[in-house]
Amino acid sequence: MKHDELASHVRQVWDGNIVASLSDLIRIPALSPAFDGEWARNGHLRAAVEHVRAWFDTRDLPGATAEIVELPGRTPVLLLDVPATSAEAERAGTVLLYGHLDKQPPGGEWSEGLDPWTPVLRDGRLYGRGAADDGYAGFAALTALEGIRHAGGEHGRAVVLLETGEESGSPDLPAYLEHLGDRLGDVRFVVCLDSGGSDYERLWLTTSLRGLAQLTVTVRVLESGQHSGLASGAVPDSFRVARALLERVEQASTGEIVVPELNADIPEHRRSEAERVVEIAPGGAGSGFPLAAGMRLVADDEVERLLNTTWRPTLSVIGADGLPAPADAGNVLRAATTLALSFRLPPTVDSGAALAAIERAVTTDVPYSAPVEISGAEHADGWDSPAPAGWLDKGLERVSESIFGAPWLGAGLGGSIPFMGMLGKRYPQAQFLVTGALGPDSNAHVPDESLHLEQAERVTLAVAHLLHAHALG
Repeated sequence: MKHDELASHVRQVWDGNIVASLSDLIRIPALSPAFDGEWARNGHLRAAVEHVRAWFDTRDLPGATAEIVELPGRTPVLLLDVPATSAEAERAGTVLLYGHLDKQPPGGEWSEGLDPWTPVLRDGRLYGRGAADDGYAGFAALTALEGIRHAGGEHGRAVVLLETGEESGSPDLPAYLEHLGDRLGDVRFVVCLDSGGSDYERLWLTTSLRGLAQLTVTVRVLESGQHSGLASGAVPDSFRVARALLERVEQASTGEIVVPELNADIPEHRRSEAERVVEIAPGGAGSGFPLAAGMRLVADDEVERLLNTTWRPTLSVIGADGLPAPADAGNVLRAATTLALSFRLPPTVDSGAALAAIERAVTTDVPYSAPVEISGAEHADGWDSPAPAGWLDKGLERVSESIFGAPWLGAGLGGSIPFMGMLGKRYPQAQFLVTGALGPDSNAHVPDESLHLEQAERVTLAVAHLLHAHALG
């Protein structure tokens, strides 16, 4: 495959085509179902899928097909099927390239001149919600496939699957995997472009993903609030009861999760991997966070911080109810306290067993026999990648030298991509490439999200080379 022709094609498509179409995609407020209860009626998810399909129809991929698949009551997916370049390449098996088109909500006030639904091109970045997380993925995947053909390379049969529920935990994906199982075929290589790394100097591979368990816990002590001067001392405060229940799960002084079902041993090769990341690219673990003045991070050692965020369980209280704003608070012993709890789990933990253990911990022998209600419970397993096959290992070395001029690095990711865990179980023999253009300042999920365009081009070019390597074996 002619590298210069491939690089020229990728650059031309990004500069002359993708940026404009991705900008139009940003304008579609395609909120994930968790943030838009009327998503079906509003039609934004469908509009996003149709937009990418229309772009696909303009591309030069002979024999390729595009179909919007929409099971009753479920969010739509876009399925793009691209034939192999040759009979020999087809024998390498199917490549499944994954991305998503649903988006997070605005997340707060954006900086002056920026807006979640208005694309802004500034200093080599494209700003707008969904640009980096990860609306670009479908464009990059198709451009990589198209570029391979233009440069005389090979790729196996490729299926691009773009879902619209990832930011809600991909609740509909199991049904689609079952529905499309025969059409997906013999998947041997999975490429996910919903990730990134700690800098823009190299190709970053995500080697593991934490799992997730979420639930909302309500502790009720009264049917209605009462004067605190009369009730306190006789009726326990609901927040104190909730605090006692949380202490059964998390040690407040250290943040350690004490429920055994939520913990797992860290494999030695993952610890060595974290040490290599810190040695070659120091400063990534814990940097870039807007810490309050005088704040310290949880751990001084960067390797331990990296392991904390990738292989150790954590609890975040992500929401609360029953607590009025301080300006509105009267001297009332409140009837109830509700806390929304989000647990990140080690990649190898059984998320279902973890959720069941959490529920037992907060509902058994509750102080004062206070009623505890559980709602909104959900869970998703994490994922730990297999060792790279020889062709992938050699391909990674080649693209690191020829495209980035720096060694590639693998690291765990503290977030979740439920699809990877599902695919890991469904295709245990497949190789995985989980990468992307997200960087430390991409601001996914928060205001001022942006896509680093040069990195996105390099990732597209790298994916093309690795698809070619897969076809050759």
